[in-house]
Amino acid sequence: MAIQSPSIDIAGAAPVRPALTPVTRGYWQSVRRRLGRDPVTLICAVVLLLIVASALTAPWLGLADPYKTSMIRRLYPLGSPNFLLGTDELGRDMFSRLIYGGRLSLFMGVTPVACALLIGGSLGITAGFSGGWINMMIMRIMDVFYAFPSVLLAISLSGAMGGWINMMIMRIMDVFYAFPSVLLAISLSGAMGAGAENTLIALTIVRVHVLGNVLGPILVYATSLISVAIILAAGLSFLGLGVKPPEPEWGLMLNTLRQAIYVNPVLAALPGVMIFITSICFNLMSDGLRAAMDVKA
Repeated sequence: MAIQSPSIDIAGAAPVRPALTPVTRGYWQSVRRRLGRDPVTLICAVVLLLIVASALTAPWLGLADPYKTSMIRRLYPLGSPNFLLGTDELGRDMFSRLIYGGRLSLFMGVTPVACALLIGGSLGITAGFSGGWINMMIMRIMDVFYAFPSVLLAISLSGAMGGWINMMIMRIMDVFYAFPSVLLAISLSGAMGAGAENTLIALTIVRVHVLGNVLGPILVYATSLISVAIILAAGLSFLGLGVKPPEPEWGLMLNTLRQAIYVNPVLAALPGVMIFITSICFNLMSDGLRAAMDVKA
């Protein structure tokens, strides 16, 4: 006796819809979305963009000559006719000198950090990825520089080689020491070991596994170093070890206007206000990037 299987009439059944696959966001898309919801970071980015754009386009903005002096126009107050922010101790337009001064101050802050990212990053990846005696040798060389107080090292190197080279060396040390600690966490998590099992090319391991993991923390750290470099450059110029007169630079302007603080204190504080605004914006942007990239402090 044959057993017949029951037949199921599916003619009237409702069509089965395929399950919807949830849309997953990429890492950088999530970072961009978090940054878009952070008003403080956006405001700081806009302020920095305005400062950088005005500094780069200063020759085409139709500003007054920042080097032209006039002894009859010394220390004009803010809001004077034809001088929006007044004049300095030599009768030079303060608004023009602040804009042009941003070019040198930003250059002294961004360029050493950019060079440090390249050199210090290469040394840090080499030391953290290779390990052994190579790591030990590079770490001990950096320890020699870190054995000196930072301010004393800055003054001595500035007098010997110039402020720009000094800050680049100090930023290289800062960026270098950020890499081995991050690479240690990556190696403990197994990312580097997984890369070693899947490929035999070390450059591929560095590019895919190492750089992919350290890029976020290093970018956050480098953003905070820019503000430190700007403040250090201004301090060296204030002490007479950085930019020389008559170049417009915020730290040097603070030095030349220090005698005017009793006559026009608001005017004398303007370069310091620019240093403060720029450095605090870089610091707040660093905090915003750290939160958006979910980088643990």
